[in-house]
Amino acid sequence: MTQFRALRRVASLLTTPREPEDFLNLVNPLASARQLRGVVTKVVRETADSTTIHFRPGRGWNPHAAGQWARIGVEIDGVRQWRSYSLSAAVGHDPAITVTAIGVVSTALARDTKVGDILFLDTPQGDFVLPEHPRPLLMLTAGSGLTPVMSMIRTLVPRRPDADVVLIHSARTREEALFHDELLELADQFPGLTVRHRFTREEGGRRLDLSDVTDLETLCPDWRERAAYACGPTDFLDAATELWLRDGEDPAHPHLTIERFAPVLLEGSGGEGGLLTFEKSDKELEVGGDVPLLEAGEECGVVMPSGCRMGICRSCLVPLVAGKVRDLRTGEVHGDEGELIQTCVNAAAGPVHLDI
Repeated sequence: MTQFRALRRVASLLTTPREPEDFLNLVNPLASARQLRGVVTKVVRETADSTTIHFRPGRGWNPHAAGQWARIGVEIDGVRQWRSYSLSAAVGHDPAITVTAIGVVSTALARDTKVGDILFLDTPQGDFVLPEHPRPLLMLTAGSGLTPVMSMIRTLVPRRPDADVVLIHSARTREEALFHDELLELADQFPGLTVRHRFTREEGGRRLDLSDVTDLETLCPDWRERAAYACGPTDFLDAATELWLRDGEDPAHPHLTIERFAPVLLEGSGGEGGLLTFEKSDKELEVGGDVPLLEAGEECGVVMPSGCRMGICRSCLVPLVAGKVRDLRTGEVHGDEGELIQTCVNAAAGPVHLDI
């Protein structure tokens, strides 16, 4: 270690005012001690609006578990933007994300990413993962909620002859259904996978109605005996949660595992709102009490730090200069000078000044 430090000091003298890593990055763009990166190795168009981006991560990446997500950073107009995406590749393969062109960052990734591009990375996270011991599984997904479940299916079904998985997936049309052909091929190849598609915009089509247990029993008669995983829009997941609780599920030991792409907000948690001032950006905006500070900042052109946008990863923290904020998940009003505020799940509770 002493010899390494001595060599680094010599290298620094030769490369001043740049750091030695800056020159190493010209040779190997993944060799950064300051920021984990990945190089795009393959880009696959899944639908007209969705793209799967495969990448090879640099040193420091932790292999993902099936169903996990990771924060991905991309440079847009010279500004590094971060978003969280589920990893859709099987365990043991280079990671991949499947992105739908919604919003500035996702649209840039889905439309503009090319082989050889560099992505900024954070390590995989999340508890939406396969059970430790094999058991019959029921996967309930809608829209892009299929992406983490696809990682589970690609990991489990080809490797376990005893796999028993029923997938019920809702999409607007057959053309918009992610991984449609691959899923049918897997179901044809492996008897342990059963796939049921619902296309909501085709004639007579509708999304799985989880408010009516008859609908689920028709598609999967033994659903109560399976460990269930659900991922999709908020109303879809709320209905799934209500069904399992209504059916006598013990909330302390649920057989339903949920993955949400949006925070669970307390109904009526918004307050009076107020004038939101971004001190360093010299911008201000009058906002309602139900508007997250993160969204308000982006609306008026402030470059806001962000990550999962769900109140989990804490990448959106901004110091509070003055005022009070309301946590949209609990309704709690809080705020002390210098407090780090999670802007994705807090709204103004009166006039607020942020140090950004």
